Amino acid sequence: MSDLPLATDLAAIFLEDVPLIDLRAPIEFKEGAFPTATSLPLMTDEERAKVGTCYKQQGQAAAIALGHQLVGGAVRAERLEGWLAQIAAQPDALLYCFRGGLRSQTVQQWLHEAGVTRPRVAGGYKELRRFLIDTQDKAAAECHWSVLTGMTGSGKTHLLGQVAQAIDLEGHAHHRGSSFGQLPGGQPSNIDFENRLAIEILKRRHLGELRFVLEDESRLIGRCCLPLSLFDAMTQAPLVVVEVPQAERAEQIREDYVHDLWLRYRDLHGQEAGWPLFADYLTGALARLKRRLGDQGHRELDILMQSALAEQALNGSTQAHLSWITLLLTRYYDPMYLYQLGNKRDRIVFRGDKQACLDYFAAQNLA
Repeated sequence: MSDLPLATDLAAIFLEDVPLIDLRAPIEFKEGAFPTATSLPLMTDEERAKVGTCYKQQGQAAAIALGHQLVGGAVRAERLEGWLAQIAAQPDALLYCFRGGLRSQTVQQWLHEAGVTRPRVAGGYKELRRFLIDTQDKAAAECHWSVLTGMTGSGKTHLLGQVAQAIDLEGHAHHRGSSFGQLPGGQPSNIDFENRLAIEILKRRHLGELRFVLEDESRLIGRCCLPLSLFDAMTQAPLVVVEVPQAERAEQIREDYVHDLWLRYRDLHGQEAGWPLFADYLTGALARLKRRLGDQGHRELDILMQSALAEQALNGSTQAHLSWITLLLTRYYDPMYLYQLGNKRDRIVFRGDKQACLDYFAAQNLA
């Protein structure tokens, strides 16, 4: 078994999008994996739990014997068929388990006996994960970071879509930020979020990029948490402030957080089932701000929102939503932003409208 090949070039695995076969239990895969990985576990969650309990009570030899008993005969044949089929579809696939130990060695040996030899990743998932964490930490320390900030609704994400050196943190998190930023379909696990972000940075640094622009974010984007090293770099990075009139910002919020969001719910759940989910989501997002808005302030905004939802349900128009959006900006988001920006004013290197900001980034060789 020790003579079978190992894959040791971890950077190449990610740079070349090498297919991976994840042999860990489903619960481990769900907690975090890699974009090119397919879950084809050696053991189910229940089987893994039984083997783990046996290991604690009776030791390694007994646990290995139980593992072979649980994954033997027809069960082994069925799972072997699945691995062989995956390799037939992806001939360059690599195997990994948690540490590159017994599980991946066992499957590698079974495949070899079936006439197929594929490398297993040295160090397994743990080593791949450590490599990506180190990649992220090195980038945070070695790269030049700029941060685009602006009042809520300034269209910062759209603006950064026109900047070549931008990294879309909200895209990786599948969340638009703020109380209203949740998107249907849910967010990735935090490990998946970190892994995908690190892989993008790895690939772009490999191409020679050293300067990046990010959107101003808190450390949490929904429930996805930015790596501490990157967040620390962001809190010290120079700020570019995009300035957009409130009326234009309210319209951007209506487009992104109402019109587009409704279409996403409709496309995912259908018209009939999607509508109450969409309406409940908007109502709940506003309710999460109740403590900051106060009972009376929340009640006034909620009345406006429910009226706008009723009109939208009646004729499809989302224009009435501008009333509560504008009031929410005036009373909550704009004052909060101005206070926060005041604490960062020494980091501001440029401010202007959208085109001026794009011109600035171009002058800095970032666009």
